[in-house]
Amino acid sequence: MAQVTVTIDGKAYRMACEEGQEDHLTELAADFDRYVSHLKGQFGEIGDLRLTVMAGIMVTDELSDVRRRLATLEKEVEALRSGRDSVLAEASKGEETIVVALGELTAQIQGMAAKLSGKTTVN
Repeated sequence: MAQVTVTIDGKAYRMACEEGQEDHLTELAADFDRYVSHLKGQFGEIGDLRLTVMAGIMVTDELSDVRRRLATLEKEVEALRSGRDSVLAEASKGEETIVVALGELTAQIQGMAAKLSGKTTVN
């Protein structure tokens, strides 16, 4: 297990994380520190615990918003997939109709060619 020291509101915290996750944890801590610093700038010294709770609520609020937007996008993607499937099914039906029509047309042309061949042979 890797160890990382992160700084939140000027205080160092030693944390454990999985190997290879050190940079990610450091970035997360830096992001959280920005929330704490922002709140501290707005409200001043209101206590470490209160600042941490307020920052946690801000992060949770943003996460909630992202989840809502993700759910909306997932619904849109599903609707697009469904629409795509309908369009592909219709295109497939159209292609089948064209293939059948071309087959019939080919048979008619071959029939005409056979008749014309037979007439020229008879003459």
